[in-house]
Amino acid sequence: MDPSKQIAELIEPTLRDMGFELVRVLLHGGHRPTLQVMAERVDRAPMTVDQCAAISRAVSALLDVDDPIAGSYQLEVTSPGLDRPLTRRADFDRFRGSEARVETEVPIEGRRRFRGRLLGVVDDQLRLQLAEGEQAIPCSVIKKAKLVLTDDLLAAASAEQRS
Repeated sequence: MDPSKQIAELIEPTLRDMGFELVRVLLHGGHRPTLQVMAERVDRAPMTVDQCAAISRAVSALLDVDDPIAGSYQLEVTSPGLDRPLTRRADFDRFRGSEARVETEVPIEGRRRFRGRLLGVVDDQLRLQLAEGEQAIPCSVIKKAKLVLTDDLLAAASAEQRS
């Protein structure tokens, strides 16, 4: 099993109990890899440094017991930020109307990279509004997706913080 997936399955229940949702687990780097755990509050409020530290302590304890990573590594706990990765199908619906970059594992109509407005997921296909028209991308071939930092996204984040 992929170590990132194994770690996600290990830590997700604890994060949920703490009031957080796991966004992504990413193990990257060479000699001394970094394990990035990206989480957000269930209530969507901004995360504090103290909350990141609490997640770090809880995740460290779980990893010390299970020990899924051979050798030493650095643990990094982050929040997604405005130009966040889109890792779950629900993210594509949650951020409907926002601009995103999507990369696929295989070419779709001759291309792997797309940038457009999210229209949501219908019948297991991400719908994107591109400049040249609507594009359907099977969710199963999405390699990575990320929101694009735009004035509209900044305005929406600002309005969300005021409410």
